[in-house]
Amino acid sequence: MLTYDLEAREGLPLYEYLYRRLRDDILNGTLAAWERLPSKRALAEHLRVSVVTVEGAYQQLEAEGYVDARPRLGFFVSPVDRRLAAAPEGAPVPAEEPPRSWRLDLKSGQADPSFFPSALWARLTRQVLSEGGHMAPAPHQGLPVLREAIARDLRDFKGMTVSPEQIVVGAGAEYLYLLLAQLLGREAVIALEDPGYPKIRQVYGKWGAACRPIPLDGQGMDPEALYASGATAAHLSPAHHYPTGIVTPIARRQALLRWAEEADGIIIEDDYDSEFRFTGRPIPTLQSIDARGRVVYMNTFSQTISPSMRVGFMVLPPRLLERCRRELGFYASTVPTLEQQVLARFLGGGWYEQHLSRTRKKYRLRREAVLERFALCPFAASLTDRGAGLHFLLRLNTEEDDEALRRRAEGLGVRLGFLSEYAAVPNPAYDHTLVVNYAGLNPERLDEAEALLSEVFLTR
Repeated sequence: MLTYDLEAREGLPLYEYLYRRLRDDILNGTLAAWERLPSKRALAEHLRVSVVTVEGAYQQLEAEGYVDARPRLGFFVSPVDRRLAAAPEGAPVPAEEPPRSWRLDLKSGQADPSFFPSALWARLTRQVLSEGGHMAPAPHQGLPVLREAIARDLRDFKGMTVSPEQIVVGAGAEYLYLLLAQLLGREAVIALEDPGYPKIRQVYGKWGAACRPIPLDGQGMDPEALYASGATAAHLSPAHHYPTGIVTPIARRQALLRWAEEADGIIIEDDYDSEFRFTGRPIPTLQSIDARGRVVYMNTFSQTISPSMRVGFMVLPPRLLERCRRELGFYASTVPTLEQQVLARFLGGGWYEQHLSRTRKKYRLRREAVLERFALCPFAASLTDRGAGLHFLLRLNTEEDDEALRRRAEGLGVRLGFLSEYAAVPNPAYDHTLVVNYAGLNPERLDEAEALLSEVFLTR
């Protein structure tokens, strides 16, 4: 008769402990295939447990296929492949590194979370929750009410005439990059600004698209290099390039549109950071002067509202919209309905523009304070600021290698981003230049920041 020490079950229910012991004996061959198990009553009496306990264990074994129940005959062990059943020693699972806490972080381009309108957002969320409807799934392109609000915002503040039906809402820019990559197909050759935001080429590259780095001159992407690349699509940021801050003038924009028409190509206009322009009038979008339907416009709310808000959108020209619905319409919306409804009210109620106005004023003051302080630091050779965005370039007064500086900074708890890190093709002209993201740098901490950087660059 089968005998098990039920006192060793370590808090497990009796039936589960019995089930596990019987399962292990089947897997290790102690109980052979087709062997008949003791009756429920006999095993219960032998182990001094209830029949219900044994019955629970037998039922679980039967449900998982370890035993076969035969009417009026009992339970019989099912044959199993013990080579597969033998549990190998588990490979060690590498521990996940916790996010590092930095004393000073000038690399992360995240907006200041303290600017988030928490009270208003909570009120709008309560309204949506009280009215219901937030549990229903959203259409693939996003809720119509949100797409209508986005279309109005683009019309009023970007001068763009787009239909809500052209807008696709998704969980942040990276998700939209993937959708576009699938829409363009694996045969696509995508031209990327160099230097440029590394995640763009990482996402396209992981999808399998061929990426062609195109050098920048003082006006943006070089058209001659673009023609020579054989690209079928170009991803660029004409309003305010990250990280150089270059603004693409109208003549260059027209040249890029001519390339798209002549090469039967698509331009992906990434309008990241364009809302934060502190001098002059806003730069019109490339999409607004596109008469041939060659431009896909993209933007997100991560900088303007909150870094944790993974909501972005793209405006597809008609030539791509039909294909998107036909080939990618099976995807579910990646943004929760509740979040879409709250954002739609935030945009439609006029609060978004008010929030942007207040935020611009705060960042303008922060920018002025940071630029004034950094310009006087002994490690600063020169500053390049285009009057827009939440970052600027700082040319360093050093000949030390960027990697050595980065390692020393990390040892002091300082996170730095160098322009050379953004280049797909190395270029000595990018060395010794910091990309300073100042959005999270509180002016009250400028003394501490200068002291830390002076220690990094050995100017103390």
